Amino acid sequence: MNASSSKNFHVGETAQLSRVITERDIQQMAEITGDKNPLHLDEGFARETRFKGKIAHGLFSLGLISAVLGTKLPGPGAIYLEQKISFLAPVRPGDTLTAEVEVIEWNERSRIIKLETRCYTQRGEKVASGEATLLAPP
Repeated sequence: MNASSSKNFHVGETAQLSRVITERDIQQMAEITGDKNPLHLDEGFARETRFKGKIAHGLFSLGLISAVLGTKLPGPGAIYLEQKISFLAPVRPGDTLTAEVEVIEWNERSRIIKLETRCYTQRGEKVASGEATLLAPP
């Protein structure tokens, strides 16, 4: 693909992806990462914490953001360079998590794209917020 047919982006362009976070997802995340914090796996333990029940790993928010970036905007072939993230509220088993990205800066020459990244639950509660920098595919 030559430069004249390269995909370009515009400030304000958005994409999103949603997923229900299940108990099985949380168990698998614990197995894959080794993060077996009882806050994620033990309802009795978690009930005694500030969260008053089990919560999902923060990596679910990051993973869903990564999925949007790699499949939708900027899309296949994009290279993740940096991610800044703040976790604002818990995600619970059964929540529908929606990751949304929005272009905030685009440099066509260097193909560097910066995007605001955020995640919400089905209740509209923002659970994660940050900024990603990627090298967009040619």
